[in-house]
Amino acid sequence: MKKIKLEIIGLSFSQTQSGAYALVLGEDAGKRRLPIIIGGFEAQAIAVELENMTPSRPLTHDLFKNFAIEFNVTITEVIIYNLKEGIFYSKLICTDGNEVKEIDARTSDAIAMAVRFNCPIYTYEFILASAGVVLDESGEEESAPSTKSLPRKAGSSEKKSAPSGSENEYANQSTEELKESLMRAIDEEAYEKASKIRDELTKRKKSS
Repeated sequence: MKKIKLEIIGLSFSQTQSGAYALVLGEDAGKRRLPIIIGGFEAQAIAVELENMTPSRPLTHDLFKNFAIEFNVTITEVIIYNLKEGIFYSKLICTDGNEVKEIDARTSDAIAMAVRFNCPIYTYEFILASAGVVLDESGEEESAPSTKSLPRKAGSSEKKSAPSGSENEYANQSTEELKESLMRAIDEEAYEKASKIRDELTKRKKSS
């Protein structure tokens, strides 16, 4: 069965499930999108890696990666191989250089590992045909998933607009203060705040 490569488009808040997120995957060189509802912890694990944040202590998925590397195991690809009653089934394709093994995993965990090992994500046509969202010529959804909106760009989690006072607070802080605030926010798992601080640091770096 031919595999179809997917790219991570981003994360958006779920409109129907409180505390949940929609992970949106896009068909490589295609118009179809595959929204998958995941939990907040898994969404944070994916967002931290996509946003290049470095927690002071390893998260669970970082620990799994470090453990695998210590034993010369790498993940070469992730496959979303089935869809039953609204639940996606995935597996990790792993190798130690000699043997290739398949490990069953929740899709959210599998993708959190894929971004850490920088490996491709695949699915099959019947899954995209069943659960995919097709974009029309204008780039908008023909049938929207149950989320507020699709993310603005690949590799970026959707952010709520910050109050003007909060933005001014970051703008008035020194670069060193912002770096310290960023590390505290990551340690406290306040990833939305950390993302805003990082945006301010990025803006300053580009203007310097």
